[in-house]
Amino acid sequence: MSKYRNALPQLNSRDVFITDGGIETDLIFHHGQELPSFASFVLLQDEKGSEALRNYFRGYAEIARNEKVGLILEAATWRSNPDWGKQLGYSESDLEEINRKAIDMLSEFRKEYETEDTKVVISGCLGPRGDGYSPSNVMSAKEAEKYHSVQIATFSKTEADLVTAITMNYVEEAIGIAQAAKSIGMPVVISFTVETDGKLPTGQTLKDAIEQVDKETGNYPAYYMINCAHPSHFADVLESGEAWVERIGGVRANASKKSHEELDFSVELDEGNPAELGQDYIVLFDKLKNLNVLGGCCGTDSRHIAEICKTALGHRNRVVA
Repeated sequence: MSKYRNALPQLNSRDVFITDGGIETDLIFHHGQELPSFASFVLLQDEKGSEALRNYFRGYAEIARNEKVGLILEAATWRSNPDWGKQLGYSESDLEEINRKAIDMLSEFRKEYETEDTKVVISGCLGPRGDGYSPSNVMSAKEAEKYHSVQIATFSKTEADLVTAITMNYVEEAIGIAQAAKSIGMPVVISFTVETDGKLPTGQTLKDAIEQVDKETGNYPAYYMINCAHPSHFADVLESGEAWVERIGGVRANASKKSHEELDFSVELDEGNPAELGQDYIVLFDKLKNLNVLGGCCGTDSRHIAEICKTALGHRNRVVA
């Protein structure tokens, strides 16, 4: 059974919670792993790959324990949905087993690393049906609800505390995921990606996207996040004090300031500067009063998260003082 499904500890709290960085870019560029179609879940098919994932998550768990902050473990399941699974040769039953195995691995980390100071929350990660950077296979909200309900239903039967939809690039898919989670009884977090102008790849504003999801789902998402964009891409569109901005509780920023198109054509990893990225989060703390879930996306690794955590703790201490 899940531990926090009915009371997520990252809600209504000033406590800092870290999550991981760019799992795929880290595993590919720093650890030499082959991830077809950017799918990290394939590592779960054998012990060697599973150990690579354990080593990856261990770095973040140790940061959380050493700094006495919360930890949200995001399953390596961003690509383990029906279309991507079929493309990679996985049947529906294969995917169900993989999704369960991904959560079981994180459950072991919770047993090992959770303390009174470091609450460990387990999230089943959902990715887009199509491409992460641009809308493809565009669905209606109803179609998206049906499509993603299979993976969410699997997570609901595990120790997962919530599901998090990462890199959502159009609003209908986000609405469908939220509706599916609602009908199954799983808490859900929606994380939108934006372009360098702070808008979704469809051109919709972040404000309109969040307000539309809330309106059509009865404010069901526990909170929203922004991922796969550098803070400089979206900080200017965040208007302090507005209700939609207060719904944003997490950020997983890219290390790079490049656009999605530029990253698509990059042959080398742009990992930026970890210390600078940590400092880039300061402006976000000033604008997002409910921001306490902190991680990274493309190009980031445990070094970046350590710096972001340091910045967050410094900011929290100033606020408390």
